[in-house]
Amino acid sequence: MAAISQGHQVHPDGRTWKTQFPKGDLWVFGYGTDHRGTPEQPGRVVTVIEREFWETLDDPLAGLETESASTGKVWGAAYHIPASHAEEVHDYLDEREIDGYSVHFTPFHPTSGPSADPQENADHATPITTMVYIGRPTNPQFLRESERREPQDVAQVISAGHGLSGKNTEYLYLLEKALEGLGLGTADVHVTDLVKRVKAIEEAGLADREEQEAEQELKEYLARSPAEHVHGDKIE
Repeated sequence: MAAISQGHQVHPDGRTWKTQFPKGDLWVFGYGTDHRGTPEQPGRVVTVIEREFWETLDDPLAGLETESASTGKVWGAAYHIPASHAEEVHDYLDEREIDGYSVHFTPFHPTSGPSADPQENADHATPITTMVYIGRPTNPQFLRESERREPQDVAQVISAGHGLSGKNTEYLYLLEKALEGLGLGTADVHVTDLVKRVKAIEEAGLADREEQEAEQELKEYLARSPAEHVHGDKIE
């Protein structure tokens, strides 16, 4: 389930894919992007970028990089598209992604599951050539300002984000579960950190709402006339 993002062959026009898949079937590497915001208030989702570009960025969590990430591995799933639908699926993806992404072909290393040694799988499993779209630095949705990439800022945006595919928080929580569920040391420190921050924001928001509701109830109670407060010999 790991795709190596180094040493791949790049085809910017995306039209040479058939030479990579001589049998006609298409394999696509998926790693979890989705729409979780609006054009006015974009959400935050993951994407793959070139390591050389990432190294030029001031990543606040660079010091927590995992061994998997340091070797250029990205965990995800490879989707097999039979030859009968390959052209249709490729053209759809090409039209959807090409404005902000470049097309790459990279080896995908299958694993046997949580009980297997991931390094052994990566070393001995027969790799599958897969097509993957990698984000360009010119992509308008990329967070170029370093302050917008700060974990707390990202967490704030995620906690409020909602798009065509649902809540941004749901996307984050499911992403963490998916990575942990592989059971191969694939948990991502950045994702885990964001989950903790977003849950703290949600808990604080719930406490604030409960406090506001209590204050509103008290105001409504005090606004009643004295007669409304007296019932028999009891005062409420």
